[in-house]
Amino acid sequence: MSKLFSRRRLLTTTLALAVASTAGGAWAQRPYPNRPVKILVGFAPGGFTDVAARLVAQKLSMALGQPVVVENRPGANGLIASDATANSPPDGYTLMLSSIGLTTNPLLTKRVHYDPVKGFTPISLLAIVPNVLVTYPGVPAKSLAELLALARTRQSPLTQASAGNGSPGHLSGALLQVMAGIRLDHVPYKGSGPAINDLIGGHVDISFPTIPTALPLVKAGKVRALAVTGGKRSPLMPDVPTVAEAGVPGYDTGGWYGLVGPAGMPGDIAVLLSNEVAKIMKMPDVRERFIAEGAEPVGSNSADMNAFLVKDVERWTGVVKAAHIEAK
Repeated sequence: MSKLFSRRRLLTTTLALAVASTAGGAWAQRPYPNRPVKILVGFAPGGFTDVAARLVAQKLSMALGQPVVVENRPGANGLIASDATANSPPDGYTLMLSSIGLTTNPLLTKRVHYDPVKGFTPISLLAIVPNVLVTYPGVPAKSLAELLALARTRQSPLTQASAGNGSPGHLSGALLQVMAGIRLDHVPYKGSGPAINDLIGGHVDISFPTIPTALPLVKAGKVRALAVTGGKRSPLMPDVPTVAEAGVPGYDTGGWYGLVGPAGMPGDIAVLLSNEVAKIMKMPDVRERFIAEGAEPVGSNSADMNAFLVKDVERWTGVVKAAHIEAK
């Protein structure tokens, strides 16, 4: 009787182990993702880079059936997060919501240890973010043409405030210098707030803030909007021409948001994420939120994102050289 019981017990245990082994194997072989995904953000919470990441993370979590969490790694114009992403395992579980600093930091600082194209797997370009050229009302120029004429005739260069070296506003001014053949004296600040405050106070002549930042100031008459930097007019400022329309043909720039991962990610994972993000960027509530922040929703595939990065690096390499901006 005891032998029969022992045999039954052995058989039960063996079957249980077999089932557990099969279940464990099935779990291990589950398609990506089978655990939480992380999106790094190179800036502090509160700004729209962070807001955009959390909005995309929420929608992506619903699509993938796994938590997608945002982790802020602020500092050095996104460099800390970029380094962390480039050095993460290329398994699709660490991503980054990138911005223009990804392509321009290698040109502006000697502390960069990654290649802005080869060091990452491009997933999707989320949106383009144009800026707007504004002046202190005391500047005697009511159009871009008048501002350019002023810049070419006065002895000292116009002063340009920005949120810091390498910021979209800084680079917008550098591109204008190169394409319009004028001189600007760049004055970097620690953030857009101090830059705008000095512009309103008449301590600097011009700046290139984001459109939502400038809009209430324009309406209040504290600054004058001359042109938007993107390839088309902004729905938030439909009466303000583009820089190209206003006298500098071919001018088209601004910040951008994109999703990338470490180099070497499996192609099927990159395609899966790219497809899902493209769907997310077509959702009415997502588009509405981005447009309210002055951004133009895109939602590209991986190949188009890669082409965008290559073009961005080429463009800013030429501008930094022509504008004599030195890496620090």
